[in-house]
Amino acid sequence: MVIMKFGGTSVGKPERMHQVSQLITRKEDTTIVVLSALSGTTNALVEISTALAFPDKHIAVEKIDALEKQYRAFIIDLLKDENIRAKANEIITEHFEFLKITQKISLSDALVKDILAQGELMSTKLFSLYLEQEKIDHVLLPALEFMQLDANDEPDFGVIQEKLKLVLAQYPTQKLFITQGYICRNSRAEVDNLKRGGSDYTASLIAAVLNASVCEIWTDIDGMHNNDPRVVDKTIAIEQLSFDEAAELAYFGAKILHPTCIWPAQQENIPVKLLNTMQPTAVGTVIKKEAGSVGVKAVAAKDNIIAIKIKSTRMLLAYGFLRQIFEVFEKYKTPIDMITTSEVAVSVTIDNDSHLNEIVTELNNIASVEVEKNQTIVSIVGNEIAKTDEVLSKLFQAINEIPVTMVNYGGSAHNISLLIPSAHKVKTLQLINKGLFNL
Repeated sequence: MVIMKFGGTSVGKPERMHQVSQLITRKEDTTIVVLSALSGTTNALVEISTALAFPDKHIAVEKIDALEKQYRAFIIDLLKDENIRAKANEIITEHFEFLKITQKISLSDALVKDILAQGELMSTKLFSLYLEQEKIDHVLLPALEFMQLDANDEPDFGVIQEKLKLVLAQYPTQKLFITQGYICRNSRAEVDNLKRGGSDYTASLIAAVLNASVCEIWTDIDGMHNNDPRVVDKTIAIEQLSFDEAAELAYFGAKILHPTCIWPAQQENIPVKLLNTMQPTAVGTVIKKEAGSVGVKAVAAKDNIIAIKIKSTRMLLAYGFLRQIFEVFEKYKTPIDMITTSEVAVSVTIDNDSHLNEIVTELNNIASVEVEKNQTIVSIVGNEIAKTDEVLSKLFQAINEIPVTMVNYGGSAHNISLLIPSAHKVKTLQLINKGLFNL
């Protein structure tokens, strides 16, 4: 069995959907296709939800009407059969009537998640109609029938496996299935989602519970690159990464892959391939248990980082001081990215400022606190690079003109992380590209 996930840019135009249909019908194995919402749709639905929350019903109406207009035009270009096009327009009418009704309902977190689910529901239904027009046999599987969160809002692996196998058993001879990424139900049976990047997560979870032969993630770039091609002129695609290397890159800013995608596939040792919808013959990147080679593979950057320096000459070496610090972050469910210690201070970084004021207030009870915003974590990732002396030497020679605030080294054999002011990010990535990759 093969799992193929296509992101928003891969289905964002009618001609892209045509390309996707050609790609999925080349497979001989049973295939489950996971689709995101059309590009821009989720952002538009977020904006609609925000307008309803203020409330600013006039802006919400304008945004709903504008989005509906885009979908009506999309249908005209996607579908040529008049009867099937009529079905598509009925589907769009149904979904946009729901969005319009939300203006008359008291907004709640549950309703917002219902609103956000509309993108994937529409993209899969429209794609299914296109396949029907092209007489491509398939089954549309509603993700809401099997994708389940537990009481901690984490995917319930056992329930997903049981429900999905029961659904698939109804179609013993079917070779092609289409389903939604991102959306799911929570433990209260309400419509929910797997957060940003959730379609990658959906694909990886399905691959894991069904023990698929491969999970393919199709985007608009030919695999994971060694650097950010948006700001660095010369980058190259990486042929092979280990799960650990890929997880580090995804967590620390590589945009092609969401961090959550790695874990399910890694647990069941399912290879993940990163491929390009626009260049399907490109080799792409394969992620598997084996790293393939030793040395530096790539660099990634994570923005919007906040550095917090916690200083206390009285308590730092006292028993329980670090525990008190970490308990504050645990209390507000705020993960720490980096941590360094000295004789008189502990410095940490976070990427979520939703509870920053409360965290600082509580830390001030046990130490003095300094906060620095507009920071970036730059991570150099590769197999066993922390054990390779020349990597560290080359790295700091390359960036000797960059003001480095923190360094994390040795905590992972696959990662060396630097904290720098965000204003120096582009220059840092370019210098590393030249110093470590000779590009």
